[in-house]
Amino acid sequence: MSSSGGKLFTLEEVAKHSSKDDCWLVIGGKVYNVTKFLDDHPGGDDVLLSSTAKDATDDFEDVGHSTTARAMMDEYYVGEIDATTIPTKVKYTPPKQPHYNQDKTPEFVIKILQFLVPLAILGLAVAVRIYTKADSV
Repeated sequence: MSSSGGKLFTLEEVAKHSSKDDCWLVIGGKVYNVTKFLDDHPGGDDVLLSSTAKDATDDFEDVGHSTTARAMMDEYYVGEIDATTIPTKVKYTPPKQPHYNQDKTPEFVIKILQFLVPLAILGLAVAVRIYTKADSV
């Protein structure tokens, strides 16, 4: 039993209740049987069903529910969640990137091409001019 008097559930136990006929959610450390509320939920039953078998606190808070919605939760309360059974969130850390030499960056390549391409066109134009001038003599 938990300190607030409700039954203590593991996430594995709660996850067994993830269908349209039997839907439980974990929100704020508490377990709610929202099966009877599925048809009445303003966002539709799919929203609730997609939040089963996990800690749905963030999903619930992100929507910004009204105080009326929060007050309604009491009638669906069935117990507490054993927090040790909820997987801890792993903070994303990007992979280590090697320090690139500035001379090898795409910006450097673009600058070189901006210089070489016009130079090559100019060289080609001069070569064509000399070749065509030599033929006419």
